[in-house]
Amino acid sequence: MRTARELWVPLVALLAMLGSGAWLITHDEDDGRGFGRWGGTGMPMMGGSAESRWLAGDRDPVDDLAEARDRAEDFAETLGPGLRVGEVMRFTNNYYAELEETDGAKATEVLVDASTGAVQLEFGPAMMWNTRYGMMARPGAPARLSAEQARATAQAWADDHEGLTVAEPEAFPGYYTLHTLQDDRIEGMLSVSAVTGAVWYHSWHGEFQEMSEGT
Repeated sequence: MRTARELWVPLVALLAMLGSGAWLITHDEDDGRGFGRWGGTGMPMMGGSAESRWLAGDRDPVDDLAEARDRAEDFAETLGPGLRVGEVMRFTNNYYAELEETDGAKATEVLVDASTGAVQLEFGPAMMWNTRYGMMARPGAPARLSAEQARATAQAWADDHEGLTVAEPEAFPGYYTLHTLQDDRIEGMLSVSAVTGAVWYHSWHGEFQEMSEGT
């Protein structure tokens, strides 16, 4: 079976093709642990250049959270002025990091490839729902769901998935991301569209291992 890392490029290509169409579909997809929902809104508008959403690796493996943070910082500098790295998480398939604005507001989410050090916008919501930094950027697009409504939507999804619960939502431009919990421990994460209420489980991470908070 192909690993998630081996599927890195094909997944990016697939998402790019979805973003290039006149519309996106919303459907249920089996992610190996239950359904996940894909969704999108409006006509596609590219947010920034393709180069700004990708930082090539140097083939130097990323061995820990500190090195992943350094790589994410390098990527943040190419994506936008003043962006900084907040939370960093290590999963079996990749590292995950949140980028923040200078005022602490959440900007977007990125993945760091542990084997090469390559960094890119995260699959899914960060690419397709982020109204400022994503492939369908629409700066100023209004959010229709509050954080409380997003949490309720996420918990309703979690109730149907092996007794999961969800943590507090973190607001990104156009969507919310929440940790999913199993016995009060982080199991993974999902996102809720602030426009449609669609739920997208982050099935590409693998198992959670450790994390560090932002400074």
